[in-house]
Amino acid sequence: MSLIRKSVEALEGYTPGEQPDDPAIIKLNTNENPYPSSPKVAQVMRDMDAAQLSRYPDPVCRDLRKGLAELHGCSVDQVFVGNGSDEVLALCTRAFVENDGSAGYFDPTYSLYTVLAKIRAVGEHVIALNDDFSWPIDEASVELDKDASCTLFFFTNPNAPTGRLCPRAEVKRFCEAFKGVVVVDEAYVDFADECCDQLVVELDNVIVARTLSKAYSLAGLRIGYALGSLPLIEALYKIKDSYNVDGIAQAMALAAVEDVGTMRANAARVVATRERLVERLAALGFGVCPSQANFLWVEPPGMGAKEMFDALRANRILVRYFPGERTGRFLRITVGTDADVDRLLDVVTTLCRDG
Repeated sequence: MSLIRKSVEALEGYTPGEQPDDPAIIKLNTNENPYPSSPKVAQVMRDMDAAQLSRYPDPVCRDLRKGLAELHGCSVDQVFVGNGSDEVLALCTRAFVENDGSAGYFDPTYSLYTVLAKIRAVGEHVIALNDDFSWPIDEASVELDKDASCTLFFFTNPNAPTGRLCPRAEVKRFCEAFKGVVVVDEAYVDFADECCDQLVVELDNVIVARTLSKAYSLAGLRIGYALGSLPLIEALYKIKDSYNVDGIAQAMALAAVEDVGTMRANAARVVATRERLVERLAALGFGVCPSQANFLWVEPPGMGAKEMFDALRANRILVRYFPGERTGRFLRITVGTDADVDRLLDVVTTLCRDG
């Protein structure tokens, strides 16, 4: 008899992007921010008293929630803080899907969603994006209306791995039509032209998930949060771990949130580099999906995506390749510093010329 649940034995776990040890490698594969976080975060580290570590942290992150509530114009009770936004997503599958129910998402999208559903051993309602990776909002709403088992839907916006942004009005229309909980996963929204945070004030069935890993340059800190109506947020607090966010992380995250200007300046730098990269890759013949994130979803000219992935790796540049029928023709390229992007462009220009 196996000691492991059948669903876990059969599970293919989520595979994060490669984290190389060699600092000389140009790392454009995990959507990290190439610029440092607020100097106030570093000051918190310098001022931290190690004696404080003998005490448990605030289990409900009160100070950080106050800062986030002020940032988003909502009440403190509408904010949940988690150990990365991945914890928020996992808790949603535990709080809002019955054992005989299902969770939904578009395809392609963040590949963790299917893993979370399989961990819970619940059903999955997968809706294909259009050929250009835009959203079939009306068709999806009709289809989901017929599936009473689907009580949770993950809506990544901007989407990953494509970078496309669904207009706020379209997202709202989808949320109004869906009978269950919609998690609008806005991990990359600080690089976009609009966001959906105010939907949590307007609609009772919406959770907006955010992270400090991307625009705030704090991927190593593991802080995510959720905004939502009081009943939804209370449900997440009922099932979280006792002390899910450590005290150092809470203090550093609050310092970053209170210096939102640094984040926005860094995001603006990334967006400017993104637009330059779009222009240069398009001139080389790449197919480039419209992006509102800190990465591009591109189809290389003249050679397959896997072939270019391997060639870039041979040149000590890491990007992300997702095998699959719909994704296998594309690469996802994180927007790095201008120097990183210049090196990438030099290499791909040579590859396109020689290929």
